[in-house]
Amino acid sequence: MSADYPTPSILLVEDDQMDVMNVQRELRRNNINVPLIHARNGSEALKMLRGDDGETKIARPSLVMLDINMPRMNGLELLETLRSDPEFVGLNVFIMTTSDLESDRLKARELAVSGYIIKPLSFDTFGEGGTSIDGFSLFLDLLKLKD
Repeated sequence: MSADYPTPSILLVEDDQMDVMNVQRELRRNNINVPLIHARNGSEALKMLRGDDGETKIARPSLVMLDINMPRMNGLELLETLRSDPEFVGLNVFIMTTSDLESDRLKARELAVSGYIIKPLSFDTFGEGGTSIDGFSLFLDLLKLKD
């Protein structure tokens, strides 16, 4: 990496530990060796990004993987907050959800989401009609996170 670009990292905002482990496993299986910073909900993620409430401010991540259904501040609420903040308006955000609700997709699209991933995340479904991983592979290629 040149000095002009920060070290790539992923901020994973997910309240389900099994889903966190699943993402970690899929990243490892695909040789994506970048720091994975974990927040348990949107409120915690926002504190980490801004350095609020005594939380250490993290470096701007290359992308955010965001669960929709979380306590305190859900994924769409966090995405809305990020899009209204000049510092984070252009952040690459990927929604992860078990929900395939059209209303969720429309709301995410209105908020300029980079991609929409249906959980559980698995690269094995690629080419089996599972469009979820197409977006995930695309963002990895775009961000050049793979070794």
